[in-house]
Amino acid sequence: MKVLVIEDNPKLLEAIAETLVSEKYVCETALSYPEAHEKIFLYRYDILVVDINLPGGGSGLDIIRKIKAHEPSTGIIVISARNSLENKIEGLELGADDYLTKPFDMAELVARIKALLRRRNFMGSDKISMGNISIDTANREVWVDNNALELTRSEYDILLFFSSNPGRVLTRESIAEHIWGDNMDLADSFDFIYSHIKNLRKKITSKGATDPIKAVYGVGYKFETE
Repeated sequence: MKVLVIEDNPKLLEAIAETLVSEKYVCETALSYPEAHEKIFLYRYDILVVDINLPGGGSGLDIIRKIKAHEPSTGIIVISARNSLENKIEGLELGADDYLTKPFDMAELVARIKALLRRRNFMGSDKISMGNISIDTANREVWVDNNALELTRSEYDILLFFSSNPGRVLTRESIAEHIWGDNMDLADSFDFIYSHIKNLRKKITSKGATDPIKAVYGVGYKFETE
């Protein structure tokens, strides 16, 4: 899952990013309104963690308005100072899903993000079933029937990305961005995507399942189960 954290306090931003990376999320950051504005139109995110007060000619509320018009399925958690009740209410009215008051514990932020992902992508459950493939998102475990799959972090992230977008064609670019985030620009080809998907297919079919990953010629891949 991919998260953009928008916060103008560098120390808090770094602390949030380090926590989310330790929880195996792809995490990108923005310190100002212009930087956040650019990223939400360049990349796709599962969740935005948004501070209301931002430098650079706009606010977190403006970011919420724009992301809801551009990518309405994106989850949003507002973080704001204790005395910003009106801004919190406005953020929720604009489409934010949750809010946290500063200062907050990082464990609570992680819990809110996990809960929001469950509500938005998996109907409130930690368990996902797609044909005979099952995923436990809380423990990052995968089974085919009752046989456990040993996946690398990238293979797991790709499978979870597919499960969040069943039947939808995902471009190679979107898969690469989901795995690497901002570092995608360092890749000179998408060979690593082909390699990860080839290995993922091999591991799934080795447990007796039909290959659920269908290539869409010239575009990318689609995940379909019987």
